[in-house]
Amino acid sequence: MVSQLLDEVTGNIRQNLKGKGILACSGGTDSSVLAVAAAMAAPQNVKTIFIDTGLLRIGERERVEKLFRDFNIQGEVIDASETFIKNLSGITDPEKKRKIIGETFIRVFEEAASRSDVQYLLQGTIAPDWIESGGKNRDAIKSHHNVGGLPEKMNLKLIEPLRDLYKDEVRQLSKELGLNEYLQPFPGPGLAVRILGEVTRERLDRLRRATRIVEETIEERYNPEDRPWQYFAIYLPVKTTGVHGDKRSYGDTIAIRAVNSLDAMTATFSMIDWNILEDISVRISNEIEGINRVVYDVTHKPPGTIEWE
Repeated sequence: MVSQLLDEVTGNIRQNLKGKGILACSGGTDSSVLAVAAAMAAPQNVKTIFIDTGLLRIGERERVEKLFRDFNIQGEVIDASETFIKNLSGITDPEKKRKIIGETFIRVFEEAASRSDVQYLLQGTIAPDWIESGGKNRDAIKSHHNVGGLPEKMNLKLIEPLRDLYKDEVRQLSKELGLNEYLQPFPGPGLAVRILGEVTRERLDRLRRATRIVEETIEERYNPEDRPWQYFAIYLPVKTTGVHGDKRSYGDTIAIRAVNSLDAMTATFSMIDWNILEDISVRISNEIEGINRVVYDVTHKPPGTIEWE
């Protein structure tokens, strides 16, 4: 069944790609699977582009560059971090964030396409993305940057070979292609939608470090098959009083989110061992200046979503 899925994805690319295309790779599972499949289906006609938005986890860029090398993907890395962070300045509404990020992505891709004869944009959109983005009779839960965040006018024709697949099917494809099937899902808008409130360089730096602590601790203490389906940190601009050493502190809050799911349409919060949560909390509050409180999210999906924004 998995091989049939792969045949359908590669067949979709060959059928719809009538010229040169660029592929948007965020480094997450969906776009990584698509990048490898496109390299199999049309290696001469697809150039994969990874945009460094400045909203990435520690080591994300290096991991994608390794993906390009390991799977002989024709790839390019574009550093647009200054543009993304500038465009997000002063923005606090999550829907505005997603739409700004979506449009900025497209404009960067269009600029890249203008340097060569490219007419198509391939995206790793999957079913939960367009379902949650709303349309027709569906309520918009949140605008995914690659769906509801797209500008109305685009100079590139869109191809979405994974559009009808769910996250469990994409993970099956990931395993078949030799990718890391336990790779953590990472939103296209990156850490911008894991920072509640304005995105600043200081908050990004703190959240990157907290994210690494969460991922490292869980991956060191759990075997891959026993880990939560997804686990990450969220930056809350909520200040509380605390004590560091023998002095009063007044710092921000980090929330930890860990869930179990099959297809990302529903999820239950993960009951992580209290000792592991304690270790994460102690490290974050001790190692990251400006953070003095750590909380754990025990909300299922529904009523919550997996990401906070």
